[in-house]
Amino acid sequence: MFTMKPVGVIHSPYSDTSQIPKGCGAKHAAVGAIEIHPEFEPGLMDIEGFSHLFVIWVFDRSEGFELLGKPPTDDRPHGVFATRSPRRPNPIGLTVVEVLGREGRFVNVRGVDMLEGTPILDIKPYLSSVPAEELRRGWLDEAETRRKRAEAQQQ
Repeated sequence: MFTMKPVGVIHSPYSDTSQIPKGCGAKHAAVGAIEIHPEFEPGLMDIEGFSHLFVIWVFDRSEGFELLGKPPTDDRPHGVFATRSPRRPNPIGLTVVEVLGREGRFVNVRGVDMLEGTPILDIKPYLSSVPAEELRRGWLDEAETRRKRAEAQQQ
């Protein structure tokens, strides 16, 4: 068994699940902020260099789980692992957000689909499926450039 400790919370315009856009074609354009707890703030160093982040969070207001369910856009049942249902064996959510900026412990983001006060377990740079012209890889690009220079000098 293991225990997870939230690293922060989301500040969201949503206070009820009925307010969150759902289903095919749902636009997740809501702006919010990830507030990192003070003891984890150093972990944000260089985060603003990335265009998008994975946010891993907890469905803290969901109870129980169902292995089959009908999503809002289909009348057929699907396995929970093939949906984004909050009623999961491990109530973990995953959202990709766009980074708008950082102010201390707060990372301002677009694409919020969580309720106000939802616990955040982790955030990670999003490095796939974003069109190349929109992707910023932050410090990774700089590190790769330095590595390539060092290799070229060795030849």
